[in-house]
Amino acid sequence: MGLLTFKGGIHPNDGKSLAKDQAITAILPEGSLVYPLSQHIGAPANPMVKKGDHVLKGQKIAEAGGFVSAPVYASVSGTVKGLEKHFSPAGSKVECIVVENDGEYQEVAYEPAKPLEEMTGEEIINKIGEAGIVGMGGAGFPTKVKLSPKEPDKIEYIIANCAECEPYITADYRRMLENTEELVSGMRVVLSLFKNAKGIFAVEDNKKDCIEKLKEAVKGETRMEVKALQTKYPQGAERQLIYAVTRRAIHAAMLPADAGCIVDNVETLIGIDQAVVKGKPLMERVVTVSGDAVAKPGNFRVLLGTSHQELIQAAGGFKTEPEKLISGGPMMGFAMVALDAPVTKTSSSILAFKEDIVAKSKPTPCINCGRCVEVCPSRIIPSRLADYAERHDEETFTAQNGLECVECGSCSYVCPAKRPLKQSIGSMRKIALANRKKK
Repeated sequence: MGLLTFKGGIHPNDGKSLAKDQAITAILPEGSLVYPLSQHIGAPANPMVKKGDHVLKGQKIAEAGGFVSAPVYASVSGTVKGLEKHFSPAGSKVECIVVENDGEYQEVAYEPAKPLEEMTGEEIINKIGEAGIVGMGGAGFPTKVKLSPKEPDKIEYIIANCAECEPYITADYRRMLENTEELVSGMRVVLSLFKNAKGIFAVEDNKKDCIEKLKEAVKGETRMEVKALQTKYPQGAERQLIYAVTRRAIHAAMLPADAGCIVDNVETLIGIDQAVVKGKPLMERVVTVSGDAVAKPGNFRVLLGTSHQELIQAAGGFKTEPEKLISGGPMMGFAMVALDAPVTKTSSSILAFKEDIVAKSKPTPCINCGRCVEVCPSRIIPSRLADYAERHDEETFTAQNGLECVECGSCSYVCPAKRPLKQSIGSMRKIALANRKKK
């Protein structure tokens, strides 16, 4: 049987050799911690502390601001300096709680966790929501909401997104190797909510060691299976992953649950294990620091709220001043404007490159070569959609399936004219979706 995959996609230089063999290293912050109130899709969290308050590690400092929201917890003990606006990794200024770290890491007393088999589904989902778990692959969708579909009996697949198809990022790879049991335990928790579902660990075949380790870990688990995916970008995109694993196609107006699927990232499943099995809220994650401008690329377990500047220092600093800093992957990440931006729940990596190749590429007119069409995983026509976007023709853009774009950037990557196709299409998608909500 061939490797599971989808139509389209690209094979960029993955750059993973820089950090993949570096074991996870835990680091502790030295400066103040900054906690954005918006680390998820949906309503910002509401602060529960004020300037001068003393907080403990594991204390809730902001509560969910609505059904689609998530609370925030202090990852250190210390004194609240205030509520201030700071840059997020994505480059926007957002409201944040700032805590001065006292270096003592005094921790709250957690409520003892009940055995999984003694918990009801409602208790499990509430534990996940209360712990502040969100999609940690980058989307940031509150996991409590994702695990509460209207018809849970119709969920047939829980897919662990172990693809990690973005170049350079190796945090999930190290998690799969070093925290295998916690990952499987997180899947076990989610499967307990869906009696008709099977758990699938979907791993690209360039991670054969992870595939073998996971297969060994799920022996005896009758409801879990490991499946190998073809190594190709964007294999980890939700729609493409679901199609590769189940051959079920979804479009922009559908949710994965409409196809009987729920997809969770590696880091998210480990967070679920921490919340439900160990009774601890989300306070840390693993982040890759890599790129050709980094002295010692690696993977670091870091407390949320830590400055990216401290992450760079942990990786030996820059061996040369970078022209480009990226939060996330080079295909779908964000150009960073400030190194003092904090690590958030969705911070998978920080990449630093000697040269900003994109900025130096001058766009030229489209030559109608069709390469963008060949690689598009959504089977749309990026060159035309970009034209509609640049002319602000929202009606035609929408009629020609512009909302089906997953903004993976494959089209921009292969375009010989160096047109910023993804950026143009992505901007128009945001406008069209915002207008649709108004209506």
